[in-house]
Amino acid sequence: MSNAPVDKGRRRFLTVATSVVGAAGAVGVAVPFIASWNPSEKAKNAGAPVEVNIGKAEPGQLIRVEWRGQPVWVVRRTPEMLASLEAVNDQLRDPNSDEPQQPEYAKNLHRSRKEEYFVAVGICTHLGCSPQFLDQGMAEYVEGAQSGFFCPCHGSTFDIAGRVFQGVPAPYNLVVPPHYYINDNTILVGEDGEQA
Repeated sequence: MSNAPVDKGRRRFLTVATSVVGAAGAVGVAVPFIASWNPSEKAKNAGAPVEVNIGKAEPGQLIRVEWRGQPVWVVRRTPEMLASLEAVNDQLRDPNSDEPQQPEYAKNLHRSRKEEYFVAVGICTHLGCSPQFLDQGMAEYVEGAQSGFFCPCHGSTFDIAGRVFQGVPAPYNLVVPPHYYINDNTILVGEDGEQA
């Protein structure tokens, strides 16, 4: 043992420096550990809601997003598209949306919360193909229909509200996912929200 005097300033410095390095190490370990509690990107894609910006959508335009690994369409319908909905009612398999392919708030003529916007899972109810959106030219496939969805794989046709026409392989209307409007420019797909 040495009889040299104890340098209290040096001891204090070493104690503080060791504490600071130890705290930084604890934070360095804690951050990734806590981050591992968050769902992975794969888990988020499996069911997390998706925000859709509709602020710049033009009338007649279709926006595509992905939710739960499936394509979701948001169509901004024109006044002409909306006016055509009643004209094809007698040609539809389920014109009143009696089959549970949509939430209760979308069980109406437009199959939507707001008439102008149609939100649907873009998968044909026959064998899971993805139909084409036809903003014009639907009359080539269905008499009296100006716009809608056509599945080229097996010939299923849907009106601009996703309602299936009679005499095609698809048995049901297109699925309307749960959704609500966060504000005038944003739809959240995947949750019903408080809005009714």
